Amino acid sequence: MHYLTGNWSFDPFAIIALILACWHEVGLARLARRSRPERTRQRRLRSLWFYGGLVVLLLAVQSPIDYWSGSYFFVHMIQHLLLMFAAPVLIVAGAPWQPLLDGLPGRLGREATREVMAGGWSRPVRAVGGFLLRPWVAIIAFNLTMVFWHLPGPFDLGERNQVIHIWLVHGTFFLTGVLFWLQFIPSPPFRIKMSRPAQAVALVATNVQMWILAMSMSFFTTTSWYTVYAHAPGVTLPPLADQQMGAAILWVCGDFWAVPTMIYVIRRMLAEEGDVGKAIDRILGRGSRRYQWAGRQ
Repeated sequence: MHYLTGNWSFDPFAIIALILACWHEVGLARLARRSRPERTRQRRLRSLWFYGGLVVLLLAVQSPIDYWSGSYFFVHMIQHLLLMFAAPVLIVAGAPWQPLLDGLPGRLGREATREVMAGGWSRPVRAVGGFLLRPWVAIIAFNLTMVFWHLPGPFDLGERNQVIHIWLVHGTFFLTGVLFWLQFIPSPPFRIKMSRPAQAVALVATNVQMWILAMSMSFFTTTSWYTVYAHAPGVTLPPLADQQMGAAILWVCGDFWAVPTMIYVIRRMLAEEGDVGKAIDRILGRGSRRYQWAGRQ
């Protein structure tokens, strides 16, 4: 039991999370004054997802998960999955963007929105934001981040340098996670730009990448990749066994998030097409101009 009750730590993010929650509540109250009751109820329900995401973030960086991740790789993998999957999914589903803008003092929220959307000074900001929100940029960034920080060199560097570990490793995991899930989960005012077939392909590709990474850390190696776990004091679990457990968690938990999303995408595609064959044709690109042109050759 002491593994769960002990070794909680204080992280400044707790203060940031509290400020964000209060800020979000102010924005919800202001939006409620000029919205229909049903819209207010929708935002309130969404806010529960957002607050759940903040709680998951706190668990990832302040609970015993963070403490034991320095000794056990499989616990570190749980932390990574919380930062890349669980927390971003909940926050994206919570759609906190407009309430946070409306929570700014006075009319600053509306003015800031107008300036960012139309101001000349914000063109570079819009360009960077637009680039990062491009569907395949977000998908590729998510997959590259996952692979890069699990390579032996970058992983050990992050473990030995807390600044890199907190701001680069955790920061890029969470940021690319949010960008990734914005391509699948409705989060007003952002609009999903990927077609259903593209979503299906992206999910399959991401899942395959996770399988390959998990198999590389378990089946395709006979040694531990990470030197930081080779001599962890007080740990009797062999480093390779620890790594294999982490790989299994990556495999299983990755499917836990990807498979339901794939089922949702396929069901929506079937609802739109009304036929399994047509849905498969859309995934394979049949019926498109490019496919028809190729068939005529």
